[in-house]
Amino acid sequence: MDAAAIDRSLNRLAHEILERSPEGVALGFVGIHTRGVPLAERLAKLTQKFDPSRPVLPVGQLDISFHRDDIGRAKPAPKITDIAFDVDKEHVILVDDVFFTGRSVRAALNALVDIGRAKTVRLAVLVDRGHRQLPIRADYVGKNIPTSIEEKVEVRLSEIDANDEVIVSGGTV
Repeated sequence: MDAAAIDRSLNRLAHEILERSPEGVALGFVGIHTRGVPLAERLAKLTQKFDPSRPVLPVGQLDISFHRDDIGRAKPAPKITDIAFDVDKEHVILVDDVFFTGRSVRAALNALVDIGRAKTVRLAVLVDRGHRQLPIRADYVGKNIPTSIEEKVEVRLSEIDANDEVIVSGGTV
């Protein structure tokens, strides 16, 4: 995916989020570190652009390092969890870049529950590459990219990497 394809996917995701959310209900976007954060910020801006009357809460960022099930294998580099709204009773859109096994999303759900009990939690991902190991699915998907288990999907965003693109590498064709 190039920058234009990412923009199209994010625009479509924002429209889908608005269409499937109750009228007038505030949305709280929470990005999973690292690249989920700028994606959440972009989606929040787009939903405000497409529906200026819709309340959008400040975008939050969620560190899942200490909720991962592989914490003993790798030393997590702590990041920041910063959610400037009360999660309790809010409608949360959890945002990540690549949806793979489901383990990061499970960790994010655990981290979010430690903070509060949201009224609803919906998952928005830029790329769904398959290979789920847990019974978790995304509510909003920018693009499904079928991959082999050996391949790597890398999302690059201008806020972090200087340009927007999604690259699939490795594996055999």
